[in-house]
Amino acid sequence: MKNTFGTNISLTIFGESHGAGIGAVLDGIAAGVPLDLEALDLAMEKRRARGDGLSTGRVEPDRVKFLSGVVEGRTTGTPIAILIENTNTRSGDYKKTQDLLRPGHADYTAWAKYEGWQDARGGGHFSGRITAAAVAAGEICRQILEGMGITLSSHIARVAGLEDAPLSGEESLLKSQLEALNRGSGFALVDPDRAPDMMEAIREESRQGDSVGGILETAAVGLPAGVGEPFFDSLESVLAHLAFSIPAVKGIEFGAGFALADMTGSQANDPFAWAEDRLVTTTNHNGGVNGGIANGMPLVFRTVVKPTPSIYKPQQTVDYPHHTAATLQIQGRHDPCILARAAVVQTAMTAFGLLDMITARYGTLCHTHGLPGRETPWNMD
Repeated sequence: MKNTFGTNISLTIFGESHGAGIGAVLDGIAAGVPLDLEALDLAMEKRRARGDGLSTGRVEPDRVKFLSGVVEGRTTGTPIAILIENTNTRSGDYKKTQDLLRPGHADYTAWAKYEGWQDARGGGHFSGRITAAAVAAGEICRQILEGMGITLSSHIARVAGLEDAPLSGEESLLKSQLEALNRGSGFALVDPDRAPDMMEAIREESRQGDSVGGILETAAVGLPAGVGEPFFDSLESVLAHLAFSIPAVKGIEFGAGFALADMTGSQANDPFAWAEDRLVTTTNHNGGVNGGIANGMPLVFRTVVKPTPSIYKPQQTVDYPHHTAATLQIQGRHDPCILARAAVVQTAMTAFGLLDMITARYGTLCHTHGLPGRETPWNMD
């Protein structure tokens, strides 16, 4: 079993959906990093369910408790242990159908791996509930990156067939868009005026007992050139690994992504130019990455998030222990769409991956003193 990721800083997640709580251990963060606890609360609020017809009726406060590693709002340099209590579980909802394999879920693969010893309540360790702790840890990483002059965020690029306004290709405007997304609500859109139609489309499928998926887009501005490795620890492969660790993510593309298949080389290549003594590319089809290494342009990637597999329509399945055919109609509380809550998860996992790779290049000193040639806004007094 593998519940730890990272090389220079590491993230371990633990817990089950209906256990006493969930948590994370973030190790390798330098001592003295100031934490913005209000921003941390905002990140947790974005992932938290609200019982508003767009997310599960399982509403919990998701308050972050630091068991170690943080004193008086600053990191101590020791492992940061995070605990979030589970306060609203209804395990009985799963008892009646616990032997029926839910289509699209990890029920069968959990049986295949753990041979019946898995915690099946609410999906157990496979549940998206576990991402709450990852958001708390990733938000700490995002704040450290912000102190280095790196701004990143995610938005709902498409949901239920409806699209958000695009992110800008101009860096200063893109940065403003990302900052607005970080300040904004959990339904992360570049154009908030498009939210009502999207929300109604989600609620309509929910009324039909069904669910919808979509596309999340993440961007980062200010990432220095030279971060990443060729081949196995390339910038893309590390971020793809983390993206696919988010439940329901089924595809990823960087820059122009699959559209590159229909371009010629002269169309797909990003020409170089000088702009105010800085090397830039005049297009960004490669999403800010060449040869697995950041080239200093905005990092841009998108993920496909499948429709939530927990739907209320009857589905054909099997009673696994008894080897018989069955019809499943699920009980419990489930999201008709997870994109709104998953956007901040993708931001958090990206922040963790970027900080790990930046630490490999510059060491932990960059956590408190910023990147070479860049001033940090933090007061170290």
